[in-house]
Amino acid sequence: MVRAIILVKSPKKLIAARLRKITSVSDSFPTSGQFDAVAIIDVETLVQIKDVANNIQKISGVERTETMVEVQ
Repeated sequence: MVRAIILVKSPKKLIAARLRKITSVSDSFPTSGQFDAVAIIDVETLVQIKDVANNIQKISGVERTETMVEVQ
């Protein structure tokens, strides 16, 4: 299992709720600061992280993302 955190920049309200609808997103919540929301994802392989990030970037209003992979 691979876990990653994707930071999302989007001025859209309720972006965290939209993130939770994406497969593999185990949790998401709004944040203050440079990014507007965080998505925590759990996948089987590193390649799947890219797929989830691409799906997040396709959401209307998402300006940019930054992905951090958990290191164990």
